[in-house]
Amino acid sequence: MRIFGYPAFAILQASPASDTGDGFGTGLLGLVAESSLLSQGVLLSLLILSIVSWAISVFKLWQFRQIEGQTETFIDVFRKSGRFSEVQAACKSLAASPLTGVFQAGYVELNTQLRHARGDDGGGQRDPAARPALRSLDALDRALLRAASIEMLRLERHVPVLATTASIAPFIGLFGTVWGIIIAFQGIGETGSTSLAVVAPGIADALVATAAGLFAAIPAVYFYNHLTQRTKVVASTIDDFALEFLNIAERNFSP
Repeated sequence: MRIFGYPAFAILQASPASDTGDGFGTGLLGLVAESSLLSQGVLLSLLILSIVSWAISVFKLWQFRQIEGQTETFIDVFRKSGRFSEVQAACKSLAASPLTGVFQAGYVELNTQLRHARGDDGGGQRDPAARPALRSLDALDRALLRAASIEMLRLERHVPVLATTASIAPFIGLFGTVWGIIIAFQGIGETGSTSLAVVAPGIADALVATAAGLFAAIPAVYFYNHLTQRTKVVASTIDDFALEFLNIAERNFSP
């Protein structure tokens, strides 16, 4: 934030060589202050989009950092544990990892099938000699897929806002520019002068909206692509874990 903030603040605070009659400078702050209400509304909407996209980006970066750290720990616990119950005990401390949700869904489905597969002697008593076995590997697979879909939705939450900002911010800025140019030409028609002193302020005012649109869109595009790539990596990890869980369940509990 500091890297982007200091240059922008310096540009906005740039002192002009001369002031207008209203007491405002001809720098960016002066242009914004003297612009029409519609132009100010365009700039305000772009500012809101920029703030929202930056907030989402910072939050998602923090979230992915936490997810990746806990996922690595979870995989280590899962592969070193001899029983699923030991992994279940560690899930509370690793709740940020999407693998936790996938594992718990598979663990519940596996336990449900094993309880029903122990056998019954007809009088409601289970046969202790019966070997627990999976009744349906497909049902376990479906439970893992449902849990993986839920975790993916959680990972992708709020990220589409960045794509929306990247798509519409330049057009909002372009709209403000077109409107500003229209106002500038109206001013030329009223004064009857085409000198640079008359034309330049209006054109500069119009172009501020385009610059603001790009300022909002460029970081949104970068962080959207970055977060999308990290989401794909986590999705691949989830798929690999689900297959590993299925392999262990099939190897140990197949009839």
